[in-house]
Amino acid sequence: MSTVAAPAAARLRPRASASLILIDRSGASHRILVGRRGSAHVFMPDLYVVPGGRRDPRDHALPFAQDLHPLVLDRLKQNGRRPLSEASARALALAAARELCEETGLHLSTMPDMAPDLSCLRYIARAVTPPGASRRFDNRFFAAFTDEAGIEAQHPTESAELSDLHWLSLDALEAVKMPEIVLAVLDDLKKSLESNRSLPFGSDVWVYTNRNGMFLRHRL
Repeated sequence: MSTVAAPAAARLRPRASASLILIDRSGASHRILVGRRGSAHVFMPDLYVVPGGRRDPRDHALPFAQDLHPLVLDRLKQNGRRPLSEASARALALAAARELCEETGLHLSTMPDMAPDLSCLRYIARAVTPPGASRRFDNRFFAAFTDEAGIEAQHPTESAELSDLHWLSLDALEAVKMPEIVLAVLDDLKKSLESNRSLPFGSDVWVYTNRNGMFLRHRL
């Protein structure tokens, strides 16, 4: 009896990645930094996203000025049946900081030449791309307030990865076209901020997965 191999896209294993949601709370409403992916991208072309990308092997060795909050590090290590090592968990945060710099020119530090300060990062969500997609990622979403990170909100720089960088109110997400998963994460972030504007380090972490074509959402 012959068997038919599953399509290559269906066999793709999710690759570890990280995104960073920068929050500007200087005005009446919270704003986040978004940018548009190019038309040539295979994954999510022409959609607006927050800075982020794949974790690289070198991220484990990147320096940092201050470590993650203990609650954040502890939750990042939670990875189902196979907990992450402290170094692997921290590498996700370092990947988010590196991608922020590469895609927007912004640094998680008061000086461009300093190592990133991870102590301001909150861990808010994990999302796994459903089977069948052209690219699959196991993505952790971090959030940070610009004033805590030493970032001036008015000075992002466009890159080959993200164009039309601008600050978007969490009350006006419909103004641009975003992936559904990013909208889901931002909607939960908005609710968390409405509950507590300081976004405590121990706030809920939401996990978004897909099973048999059904979208699933639960707390870590």
